[in-house]
Amino acid sequence: MPKRRILIMGAAGRDFHNFNTVYRDKKNYDVVAFTATQIPNIAGRKYPAKLAGRLYPRGIPIFPETDLVRLIKKYRVEEVVFAYSDVSFQTVMEKASLVIASGADFTLLGAEQTMLKSRVPVVAVVAVRTGAGKSQTSRRVCHTLRSRGLRVVAVRHPMPYGDLVKQKVQRFASIQDLHTHHCTVEEMEEYEPHIVEGTIIYAGVDYEAILRQAEKEADVIVWDGGNNDTSFYKPDLTITVVDPHRPGHERSYYPGATNVRIADVIVVNKVDSAPREGVEAVVSSIREMNPRATIVQAASPISVEDPGVIQGKKVLVIEDGPTLTHGDMQYGAGMLAARTFGASEIIDPRPYAVQSIAETYAKYPSTGTLLPAMGYGKAQMKDLEETIRRVPCDAVVIGTPIDLRRVISIEKPSVRVTYVLEETTTPDLPAILQGVLKRKKPARGR
Repeated sequence: MPKRRILIMGAAGRDFHNFNTVYRDKKNYDVVAFTATQIPNIAGRKYPAKLAGRLYPRGIPIFPETDLVRLIKKYRVEEVVFAYSDVSFQTVMEKASLVIASGADFTLLGAEQTMLKSRVPVVAVVAVRTGAGKSQTSRRVCHTLRSRGLRVVAVRHPMPYGDLVKQKVQRFASIQDLHTHHCTVEEMEEYEPHIVEGTIIYAGVDYEAILRQAEKEADVIVWDGGNNDTSFYKPDLTITVVDPHRPGHERSYYPGATNVRIADVIVVNKVDSAPREGVEAVVSSIREMNPRATIVQAASPISVEDPGVIQGKKVLVIEDGPTLTHGDMQYGAGMLAARTFGASEIIDPRPYAVQSIAETYAKYPSTGTLLPAMGYGKAQMKDLEETIRRVPCDAVVIGTPIDLRRVISIEKPSVRVTYVLEETTTPDLPAILQGVLKRKKPARGR
């Protein structure tokens, strides 16, 4: 039988996982190309032969998504698989319409079809949108499990921005490991908080290889899902985080709405800072979408090292990059801290942005008067550093998950904002996790 020609639309993560789990080593398929969006410096590379398997001795080329129609025609593509996340239903159907009009089928793979089965219990923490508070929820879960004497390993959604072969399986147990693996700012933001709290974290490209290695040192695996994607591993418990600052998104984003519908537990986060009507709207919505799920309401209280650095000052606010760009949020912990602790003015950094930071503002104009902590490579980190230097402010408020002062030079007075998850309703996450572990006892002694 002739091979079915496949093109996978992605963003250097879910696309590679879909290929590895569904198409690699399958003789009835020919994956002719990947397209890439969202992530810089990916297009123009190849998914390497060492990862692609015996059927692809030359690897698989990666093109910009802007070439999609041309590629469908050139390679006579029969099926396009959509494989990235945190996008509106409108965007998904616009892509589908373009693909279908170009003569190919448009496919969304089912979540279960790409879930790998673990030999140890898996708790999956996913979200509706980027910036909902998934990472702090993951850390809360890990802390709870560790406090019960369990060996906990977190596995993070992929961020393979470097050498894909070298990044096949990555293990992070110390801050030094972040430097050894040449992590970007975005990678550090996800890995460092786990490391600081004593949790080993894995990431990479081949998630079956990652799983088999993680199982050797884990009683429980916590899937720390990124970009509101579905879990790569079959979970024993799925916790989905929703954001009442963006009511309605739980119904209108892919695959966030899927995460709501498959959740065992739904955490309505940020109830301390969101409007009451936003909280009520989200709770009503998720009860209708998934009436069997347990709803947990939670706050995200913020703290700073020294409020005096902010009070009465003209400040530059730096927030987590993907939360502002992919997540469409117009403020985060940094802005909340600036308002709470009495900044006299928020300085607009846009007139002072240089090179790739200026390009980010052009691509994501809704970012507004905040500075996204973009750092996908050394050059972009230098651009971020220079932009901060140019902004005429009294102080810098750092609302990112890591302390940026460790990786870039900030000469002005600065203060870091931190935040945790605090449940405000019962049952809370420790009680829920206890019930799961009673039903499925972790394996020991491997």
